[in-house]
Amino acid sequence: MIEKTGASRSSYSQKQNGRFRAVLRLAEKCDYDRVHSHRVTHLALRLFDQLQAIHGLGENARFWLKCGAVLHDIGKGSGKSHHKTALKIVLSTPELPFDMTTRRIIGLVARYHRKAMPSLQHRHFAKLNGRHRKTVKKLAAILRIADALDSRHHGLVRTIRCEIMAGQIVSRCELHRDAYSEYRKLIKRKVNQKGVLLEKVFGRKLSLKWYAA
Repeated sequence: MIEKTGASRSSYSQKQNGRFRAVLRLAEKCDYDRVHSHRVTHLALRLFDQLQAIHGLGENARFWLKCGAVLHDIGKGSGKSHHKTALKIVLSTPELPFDMTTRRIIGLVARYHRKAMPSLQHRHFAKLNGRHRKTVKKLAAILRIADALDSRHHGLVRTIRCEIMAGQIVSRCELHRDAYSEYRKLIKRKVNQKGVLLEKVFGRKLSLKWYAA
């Protein structure tokens, strides 16, 4: 891989910033829950950065996760299968300046934030090459945890710190002081439900711990 110079990094950053503005415009057009979506994006990127040693993904994947996190709930107005609707919107909207492969990756990350896990029985997932399918699995696994941490959209989890151990990922969540025990139980239950993909992808058990802000 050719290392980017300062100038090329700046050009890359400007290009991605322009593309992300298009993502935000689409989210706004779909009347997304801005507060929840940006909290989930913050948590997802924290997880991505702290799990770098085991996922081995680069800048492009981080950007795809950022886009998928912002767009994960844009299909909410459609009813129960909003995750599938999010994928359809990303694939078809003219607002996004992405090629079809990038659309599939971002759309599938958003699609897999809930319900079914990635499967070759799903047409658009099957159309990706093996490397991109692995990337989608990793990013979707991270996004599921981030979304679970903002269960009910209460914003009780301020941030998260991860420690990678042999056979385990210990995640320490910083909570607002008004995070009552029943909310902690809800978050833990959601993380346990949605953390199955992460445990499968990274081959480590996920452990959740709390500390007060």
